Amino acid sequence: MTEYGRGDGSDRWQDDPYLGDGGWNAQQAQHGDQQGYGDGQQQYADPQQQYDQQRYAEQQYYAQQAQQQYNEWNDGQQTGYGRQQYADQQQGYGQQQGQGQQQGHGQQQSYEGGWATGGHQQVPYGHPQDPYAQQQAAYGGGQQDYYGTQDAYPPPEPPTRRAPGREPEPEPDTGWDPGPDQGEHAFFAGGGDDDDDDRDGRGERSGRGGKKPKKRRGGPACLVLTLIFAGVAGGVVYFGYQFYQDRFGPAPDYAGDGNGQQVTVVIPKGAGGYVIGQKLKAAGVIQSVDAFVSAQNDNADGKSIQDGVYTMQKQMSAASAVELMLSPKSRSNLIIAEGSRNVAVYALIDKRLGVADGTTANVAKTQYKKLGLPDWALDRPNVKDPLEGFLYPSSYAASKGQKPATVLKEMVERATEKYEEMGLEKKAAGLGLDNPWEVLTVASLVQAEGTSHDDFRKMAEVVYNRLKPGNPETYGSLEFDSTYNYIKNQSKIDLSIAELRRYDNPYNTYFVKGLPPGPIDNPGEDALKGALNPTKDGWYYFISLDGKTSKFTKTLKDHEKLVEQFNASRKKS
Repeated sequence: MTEYGRGDGSDRWQDDPYLGDGGWNAQQAQHGDQQGYGDGQQQYADPQQQYDQQRYAEQQYYAQQAQQQYNEWNDGQQTGYGRQQYADQQQGYGQQQGQGQQQGHGQQQSYEGGWATGGHQQVPYGHPQDPYAQQQAAYGGGQQDYYGTQDAYPPPEPPTRRAPGREPEPEPDTGWDPGPDQGEHAFFAGGGDDDDDDRDGRGERSGRGGKKPKKRRGGPACLVLTLIFAGVAGGVVYFGYQFYQDRFGPAPDYAGDGNGQQVTVVIPKGAGGYVIGQKLKAAGVIQSVDAFVSAQNDNADGKSIQDGVYTMQKQMSAASAVELMLSPKSRSNLIIAEGSRNVAVYALIDKRLGVADGTTANVAKTQYKKLGLPDWALDRPNVKDPLEGFLYPSSYAASKGQKPATVLKEMVERATEKYEEMGLEKKAAGLGLDNPWEVLTVASLVQAEGTSHDDFRKMAEVVYNRLKPGNPETYGSLEFDSTYNYIKNQSKIDLSIAELRRYDNPYNTYFVKGLPPGPIDNPGEDALKGALNPTKDGWYYFISLDGKTSKFTKTLKDHEKLVEQFNASRKKS
């Protein structure tokens, strides 16, 4: 055997670079003070044979020990020498002492978790506590030193006297480079920081070569990671800045009154600040909606911006855009005046949309049932134009690119909302009329014959009084020049009674008693109010002497006096 672990105390044999972790680590217990080498010597019959047998026994031990520990680690039943009873230890050593009388090599008793039964012969022991006591001679002393040869392993030393392990010599540099297509970078070769041996880590890692050197990441891999981290960091900074600007920073805004490039913007009905701002931003007028809303709130009249068509400039500041929209200079809406006939409205729409003359009139004639008329306005007999009275006088955002049906539908919708708001359907019976259609017709007559808003209530009373079949003045005939002019599509004043009474048409109130088949124009709100709330003063007649105001009378005799006065004034002029 070799001289293992001779020391002053009972140091454990561990971390031997040749024995490995699977050797004596935590498996040999202390059995008293070991004796020195002088207690006895073992006689080697043939030093070369002894050395060869010892080498063979060590190899057998290493193989058996590694297999035994592998099984114990897998089964969870590994036992160290510390688990043996002290009595078993004494018995083992006693057997060894008894067998020490033999000259040959007997079999060595195996410990649980220690030596395995093999072909290694037991040498004689002299001292029960020192297995080396019967050795006849130590190495040296005139015998050949088999550890001193050039190719032999160095003799093992006790743990307390072992020198630090020597670093493995670096491989010689041959100067050969495998090239980019012969080798593989460590990052892409699948190599990691941990070896497969690290996972085994129990038997032969440290004793047979130590840890393998870690493979380092190369420059391209580090560059890729750096770019990724830089991109993530840049994204965080960008979105963080945007979040701060949206929540706490001032809204983006242009400076000045625009760049001189005009653009038309259509603002829908009922649009608030944010909707107006979105329309302006989409047209390139302002830079942000928030800036416009803020400027609108800062302006005392900002909330009074109406729907319609506005002529603006691109790249205006929000404050200047608000100011321009409040100015009449920016308004370019389609204006429908009170009392306008549908024929005139159709022509205005054609011109505004840039379509051929008669296009809108044809749409109204063929599609009127699809434009939103209320039920009480449909299927009226002898009506010249079903939409007459429903193109409500107002301002409309009509511009090139729109369809005539779209503009007409908006007008009908606004008229219907207004008539429902004012209660035409509910108040018809209280006025002696059959339905709201007749109320609307009366309002159109008031609008056509009245010269000022102050005349509308008196004019409405004239209509209601003449419609009474038993009235002593007209006996149920209206006899309004405006109805004759409507069917003739004209506006004349000098009309002869003979001409008026001869023309046979449902709209000619000189020829037919009662109301015409339908409205003769589009009345405004004041004319509607007058029709719903007439005076009760007994008026039957009216005449305008100056074209600006009207004079009302209750009898035909008083009316004829005003007619003579009117004719005399015309002759003088």
